[in-house]
Amino acid sequence: MAEGDAQAAGGSAGLSRRGLIGLALSSGVVGLAAGGAAGVAGGAAVARAEQGRGHEEPYAFFGPHQAGITTPVQDHLHFASFDMMPRTSREDLISLLQDWSYAASRMTQGLEVSATGAVGGDAQTPPDDTGEAMDLAVNGLTITFGFGPGLFENEDGDRYGLAGQRPAGLQRLPAFLGDDLDPESSQGDLCIQACADDPQVAVHAIRNLSRIAFGRARLRWSQLGFGRTSRTTSAQATPRNLFGYKDGTANILSDDTEALDDHVWVGASDEPDWLRGGSYLVARKIAMLIETWDRVRLVEQNEIIGRDKGAGAPLSGGDEFTEPDFHSTAFDENSHVRLAHSSMNDGIRILRRGYNYVDGNSALGRLDAGLFFLSYQRDPAQFVTLQRHLSTDLMNEYIRHIGSGIWAVPPGAEASSYVGAPLFR
Repeated sequence: MAEGDAQAAGGSAGLSRRGLIGLALSSGVVGLAAGGAAGVAGGAAVARAEQGRGHEEPYAFFGPHQAGITTPVQDHLHFASFDMMPRTSREDLISLLQDWSYAASRMTQGLEVSATGAVGGDAQTPPDDTGEAMDLAVNGLTITFGFGPGLFENEDGDRYGLAGQRPAGLQRLPAFLGDDLDPESSQGDLCIQACADDPQVAVHAIRNLSRIAFGRARLRWSQLGFGRTSRTTSAQATPRNLFGYKDGTANILSDDTEALDDHVWVGASDEPDWLRGGSYLVARKIAMLIETWDRVRLVEQNEIIGRDKGAGAPLSGGDEFTEPDFHSTAFDENSHVRLAHSSMNDGIRILRRGYNYVDGNSALGRLDAGLFFLSYQRDPAQFVTLQRHLSTDLMNEYIRHIGSGIWAVPPGAEASSYVGAPLFR
């Protein structure tokens, strides 16, 4: 089926017809997954060389793992959590994932969400694409999907016949010391993480996927992020968070396949089998008490974090990447670096992918800002163990956890399929 035929068959929405996503993808997008340059050059894509910024080649949407996990961390984030609408069926859920996958597979290659896009369709009907990214390059866009606990079972019972496929670790996170969670900024049946080197590209992705979800899922909450607070490749410099400290020095990197297999990817021996090659995503919105922190003496800031603010080196000496010597008297036993370090947590590691956020000012005129923490791990118990160990962290005086969620992140989709397909087999 040609793309134009698929669009006509799908009705006015111009997206894949329910149940026919495989045909639409295999005929219209497989060439992109294989690196087809002609498709990337057309539609909404503008060569990033002409823009003078951004990653030069699109990241593949299809593959063994979803993009946006080990992908080099982009500069901007738009994260969105969705709830399925009441009285929706298993067929509605499958069709939504199909339509989302089709649109995401196009947008991540610099194309609009359908062949007719923002201006190529009937002028008497709403466009398929909102159009604000038409003149922008793809800017390294990645789109990552996750499934929350409520998708498998909630107060209405087993809505979609998935209770038997629920991963044992996919449970709402326990309460942690210092939690002050807003239920309106927590949880969700589904999540989408859109990352790009241009904020408008990331916002365009979430905006259009939200439109596609109409009638099947509704936006529960979302968060914009800027200024990555971690790195996933050795080529990236360690960024700084809003407290001014280098963040993510000891993060797992994309070329450390052994660490990824041990700590990030759900393994071949893990259950359930549909999640193998995937991961678990934890999101935590952490408000930073900026004005209070800014009045703390530099020497005390260093003691709280456990690193030198300028060089990023551990207080025991060396450079940023020197292993800390926790036997040194330079460290307070409750410094953040000491409590979070893998050597103090039975070797537990996670892959961090967080962002700074600023949501304006509070009613008291204070900066409403902080860290939107994102981590990927093979088992949610890794995060729970680390977070509990941080209960005595000196930094807790200057932060508040105000949002939280957990999702199972399926493996990447095959080129003729959609994200999450093995769950429904």
